[in-house]
Amino acid sequence: MTDVTSAKTARRPHHWRRDLVELAAMFTAVAVADAIANMVGHGPDGPFLLIASAVVLIATAAFHTWWARRHSHAPPALTSDTAGGAQEGGVTELGARGGELLETSLWRMRTTVRDTPGSLAALCTALARHRVDILTLQTHPLAEGTVDEFLLRAPTSLQAQQLTREISAAGGSSTWIERADAHDLVDTPTRVLGLATRTALDAAELPLALRQLLGRCTIHSLPAVSLSGRPTGETPPVEGVLEETVMRLRDPNGGAITVERPYLPFTPTEFARARALVELDARLGPRVPRSEDVLTLPEGNEITVRRVDQGDVPAARAMHDRCSDRTLSLRYHGPIGDADRYLNHLLSPRFGRTLAVQTTSGKLVALGHLLWDGDETEVALLVEDAWQRRGIGAELLGRLVDLAVEAGCESVYAVTQSSNTGMVAAMRGLGLPLDFQIEEGTLVITARLDATAVRPRARFEQAER
Repeated sequence: MTDVTSAKTARRPHHWRRDLVELAAMFTAVAVADAIANMVGHGPDGPFLLIASAVVLIATAAFHTWWARRHSHAPPALTSDTAGGAQEGGVTELGARGGELLETSLWRMRTTVRDTPGSLAALCTALARHRVDILTLQTHPLAEGTVDEFLLRAPTSLQAQQLTREISAAGGSSTWIERADAHDLVDTPTRVLGLATRTALDAAELPLALRQLLGRCTIHSLPAVSLSGRPTGETPPVEGVLEETVMRLRDPNGGAITVERPYLPFTPTEFARARALVELDARLGPRVPRSEDVLTLPEGNEITVRRVDQGDVPAARAMHDRCSDRTLSLRYHGPIGDADRYLNHLLSPRFGRTLAVQTTSGKLVALGHLLWDGDETEVALLVEDAWQRRGIGAELLGRLVDLAVEAGCESVYAVTQSSNTGMVAAMRGLGLPLDFQIEEGTLVITARLDATAVRPRARFEQAER
C-alpha cells in the first residue's frame, strides 16, 4: 500500500544546456592538457614527467573504479518524505534510533469491519502508525460487514491490548488476536492444497486437516450407530449445519463430524472450505497407507508392523479369542464380552490411527491405537499373551508417539489399571516428561511431547528385503 518509485523514473529530466556545458568543459580541458604537454615535453625532464603523470593518472582511475564498484549497491539516502513513508508503511525494519533494527513479533488478528469504502484503509492506516507490517490479508464476506484476517509483523514493544484498542478506534469490532509463528507465513492456497493432499493419502488425516484449516478448535467424530447397535441420531444433512461457533458435517463413514470454536464464530467461507475437504474425503472412499516395516526379534522371528483399518476387524477378533481374560480386562476396563464390539470403532481411521504387529503366518498378535479425543490424544496397547515381554508394546508405543508428533499433538495419555506394570514401563521408556493421576484404581499417564522422544527400538533390527 506504499507507492514505490523506480530508479529510472526518479532521475532528473534531461536538459540540452547541461550537455553544452559539459562539451565546452571537455574542449577546455583538452586545450589545457595540450599546452602543459608542449611545455613539459620541451624541458630537460619532460619525458620523465610525462611518464610519471601517466602512472599517477592510471592509479587514480583504478582507485576511482574500485571505489565506485564497492559502493554501487549501497541504498540511496532517504529524504525526509521517503523516510517517513517507509516507516509508515512498515516496509523497512530501520528504527529512528540511529538506524538500529527493530525486534518484531508475528500476530494473527481478526476483526469485523463495515462493508463500506475506506473501512480497510482506516485499519491499514492505524496499523501503519505503529509500524505494523501486513504480511497477508484474507477477507470473509458476511451478510453484514466483512471479517478481515491479518498476519502481522509488529514491533515487540507493541502489546496486544494496545493493538486491539487502535483497531477498535479505526472501526474494527469483535477483534481477536493471538501470537503466530513461521508456519503461518505459508499463504492460504498453498496450505489448503497441502491439507487436501494429506487427506487424499490417508483418511485418518481428515480431523487433523480440519483442525489445521480452522485454527484452534475442538473436533469430535460421532458414530451413526452406538456400540449397542442403536442409531445415535447424530447424522446431519448432506449440506451440513453452521451455527456460529459450531459446524456439523456429515461423516462419509456415517455419523457426524462436529467442530467447535467457542472463542470465534465460523464464517461462511470457512464453512465452505471445511465442507469441500469432507467432500474430497467422501469421493476417495476408505484408504490407509499400506507401508510395512519388517523387524527381527531377538530370538530371530520376523514381525511386520503396518497400519490397519476396519478391513482387519476379523483378524483382530481372532486375536481377542487367543488373549486371556486378564489381558483383555487390562486393556478395555469393562466386561470382557464387550471387547469385540469396540473393534469396529477402534479400527476406523476417522477416530485415529491403528498399528498392528503381524507374524509371518499372517496372524495379528498386537494392536496399538492412537485415538483422537477432542483436543487430547489417547494411546492404547494390546499384546497377545504369548508375545508379551518381547518389547513389542514398547515398539508400538514409540511409533504411536511419532505419529502424534507428526500430527501436532501436544501430549498423549494412556488409561490403564495401576497394576498394569507393563504399560507403565512402556510409558517410562519413552523418555518423556510424564504426569500420573490415580483415581479408584484407574491410572492415567500423560506424556508431554514438547521434549524429544527416545524411540525404544534398540532390541529390534530392520530386516532386509
